Amino acid sequence: MSPHRSSRLPGAGAPAAAPVVTPERLNSATPGAAEAALLTCCGSLRWARRVAAHRPYPDLDALLAASDEAAYDLSPADLTEALAREPLDPPGPRWGAPRATYTAAHTALRAARAAYESRFGHTFVICLDDVAPDEALDHLLSGLRSRLGNDPEEERAIAADELRRLARGRLTRLTLRHTGANTADIAADDATEPTRPPSRPDSPYVPV
Repeated sequence: MSPHRSSRLPGAGAPAAAPVVTPERLNSATPGAAEAALLTCCGSLRWARRVAAHRPYPDLDALLAASDEAAYDLSPADLTEALAREPLDPPGPRWGAPRATYTAAHTALRAARAAYESRFGHTFVICLDDVAPDEALDHLLSGLRSRLGNDPEEERAIAADELRRLARGRLTRLTLRHTGANTADIAADDATEPTRPPSRPDSPYVPV
């Protein structure tokens, strides 16, 4: 796999290029610690092991490319495992909506989520990384309602791609959070395999 690298413009007077973000702590972590950290980005153990096995990564782009490659190769069982580990915390007023609006939207979301899970048998996931915070609830609700009309095979393909996009955003935030830190293990205790990662408060993702 050829890593993607940031281009740099030579010559005096050219704008300074942004520094390459290197996932040093992920590279230096033990296999178990790396897998535990990666499982907070995507709940498929096979995906986490595959991404961990391809270390070291020279930069964030290479890490994201490996993440995408592993995500595209998820088997139906891997996808089921990843969906089962997605957080189920309801969205909160932090998304910018007034509390009364949020309460009404939350009621509608619960009803739509119940209909979705009854139809497809798995959790609804959507990546909102490119959505403004004050539009997240509306975007989530409209996504739920529109995807309810999909056939099961089509919807699993969409869910798989949403998980891939979620993993990219979470990996980016994980890497940026540890940039410049020492090379100690990312996870202090890698002996226990998590069954469901905690919700990601730093992510624009809104679970339902």
